[in-house]
Amino acid sequence: MTQVMLSEQRKAFPVTRLLRPRSIAVVGVSQDPASFGATVLTSLRNFEYGGDIHIVSRGRTEVLGRAAFPSIDDLPSEIDAAVLCVPRDATLDALEACGRRKIGGAIVFASGFAETGADGRAQQERLAKIARASGIAMLGPNCLGFTNFLDGVPLRMGLAARPPAHEPIVALVAQSGAMMSAIRDAMWAHGIGLTHAISTGNEAVLGVEDFLADLIDDAATQVIVLFVEHIQSPLLFLELVARSRASNKPIVLFHSGRSHAARESASTHTGALCGDYATMKTLVEHNAVILVESFDELIDVTTIMCRFAEPPTQGIGIVTNSGAFRGIAFDVCETAGIGVPKLSVEVSAQLREMLPSFVPAENPLDLATQLMREPALLGATAEVMLRDPAIGSVVVAVVVGTARQAVEKALAAAPALRKATKPALFAVIGGDAPLSEEFLNVFKTEDVALFRSPDRALRAMARVTTYGRSMQASRMRRPAIELAPIEFTETGVISEYRSKKLLAMVGIPLLGGRLATSVEESCQFAHAIGFPVALKAQAPGLVHKSDAGGVVLNIGNEQELRDAWTRLHRSIANAHPNLVLDGVLVERMARRGVEMVVGARRDPQWGPVVIVGLGGIWVEALGDVCLIPSTASSDEILAAIRSTRGAKLLGGFRSEPPADIDAVVQIVGTVAAMMRAMPDLMEIDINPLVVYPAGEGAVALDALMVVREAKRD
Repeated sequence: MTQVMLSEQRKAFPVTRLLRPRSIAVVGVSQDPASFGATVLTSLRNFEYGGDIHIVSRGRTEVLGRAAFPSIDDLPSEIDAAVLCVPRDATLDALEACGRRKIGGAIVFASGFAETGADGRAQQERLAKIARASGIAMLGPNCLGFTNFLDGVPLRMGLAARPPAHEPIVALVAQSGAMMSAIRDAMWAHGIGLTHAISTGNEAVLGVEDFLADLIDDAATQVIVLFVEHIQSPLLFLELVARSRASNKPIVLFHSGRSHAARESASTHTGALCGDYATMKTLVEHNAVILVESFDELIDVTTIMCRFAEPPTQGIGIVTNSGAFRGIAFDVCETAGIGVPKLSVEVSAQLREMLPSFVPAENPLDLATQLMREPALLGATAEVMLRDPAIGSVVVAVVVGTARQAVEKALAAAPALRKATKPALFAVIGGDAPLSEEFLNVFKTEDVALFRSPDRALRAMARVTTYGRSMQASRMRRPAIELAPIEFTETGVISEYRSKKLLAMVGIPLLGGRLATSVEESCQFAHAIGFPVALKAQAPGLVHKSDAGGVVLNIGNEQELRDAWTRLHRSIANAHPNLVLDGVLVERMARRGVEMVVGARRDPQWGPVVIVGLGGIWVEALGDVCLIPSTASSDEILAAIRSTRGAKLLGGFRSEPPADIDAVVQIVGTVAAMMRAMPDLMEIDINPLVVYPAGEGAVALDALMVVREAKRD
């Protein structure tokens, strides 16, 4: 087994001087107006930056009509930010000079560092070492820089675009410069104003987390949007997410690289099933981050969050004029995991008073052809539906018809949606069909979100609703089980019988086997336990006992046991000639039940996550498992278990009685508590956990743990 060390917690690097500089040095300015240095100067002029600007140009005293310093060492001391528009090979010397002048922050545009391989990575590490030693908040290398739209500070590669006249409320941080620009432009096109647009590049010193720490405290920033390919400091990130959640400042995260690839270091089924993305997804969503899965979703969700500070927790109300879309809406909402609630008796009665007899007062509400006669019904019915406590938001999805009809429907719906205190939006059924400026201007004037795809509108509202529910759960969350700190002296891969000793300590039900070191002992124990029994070879290095012939089941009498003892030892000797067994575990055979797997793994960056699903051979064949945070409540554990496909087996399948799901919840909560109580417990795997009918409990048949060696001072 490869030893996995947990990442060290770090503190956020202060970025205030870099992000809001009162003085700037542009290093590497040439006479070419299209050069990086010259375009930075042009951007500063276009944004009417009011602080001091100093330029450095080798061998020149004047560049582009400005006085220039010949070197960084000639600059005034303690400038807030330096933009290094110099080649890769000049960056180390330039950054060292910035340190000598006590410059607060630096931006490195140059590429050719860690993204190019080992040599570039070594160069980048030297760059980072210099910056940290000098206390320089270094952005990059290989980045596009940033624009602080609030204070008029454009320190980015290329000419900085002037923002449209939208209220700046969203901060954007992206590791990719190209994605930063693309997301910025898309947000502007949707009427979303930005406070900041930041590209972090290779993140040699400053990462997304450092800017997140600053933006959480920024009064103008109401929503934070992140595009990342990898979160460098997950523990710091989760700490900051908690701060953001406490401030009711939503974080919308687009994390590329959805992969369920297993970590090579994993020694258990659990470790193999906890992929990087899956672990990240489990923990960030548990902490009320809005995790989106596409560029479109990023824009759509942000569009909603910018307009409604309080996210919904109830289901979606839908008003349409298409009977066919009712079916589509049910499908989309079910796939998104958000229900379409039934309307209350009171709201249904109010709607019936407004509608002709052939229009059922239900959700989704299909106004059908009546809408052509009474366009005002769009806004009126949406207003009534929004009064229903079971409705958390409303999507008005309409086939708009002719240009004149479209405007009539817009005028009927938009004022009602603008007044809504719950999230409400308008979606056009018909994709990219042409829409008149008059129609579009209605929504611009009323500041109502307009979607060209009802599917996207519903999926985005579902994401926002999930976020609202997660926020609600976080306020009331209590871990299912609490355990006092547990001391455990063994390290490495812990064999089954030793692992079960710890499980017994925390109350997880077992079969009560005994370790035999001779065939005579095994016979004695078997008679005491009662036949039939199982024999299982025990040694720390024997992870997969069955594959080595180290497990014999259904032994019915003493002679069969003696034969099995000989056969087991012969198989182990053939498979592992040098392995010395601690002994053989003798256990009575368990009766049939539903086989599950329950385990946990401490991710080296993200921390612990628990896994539960179908066990036995099915865990590898189907991978039907769910991941659960170690701080989950009993209700959250139960909901996660019910989300698996195998949950049908627990509810009673065909002639089988319902299984004791409460016992499973208890055991999952106990495993989670073990991970919190034992910081050095890296992995635990209970497979199978046999679950019996309701009220009859569950029992752990096999177990394995991996414990990290404690650090020495």
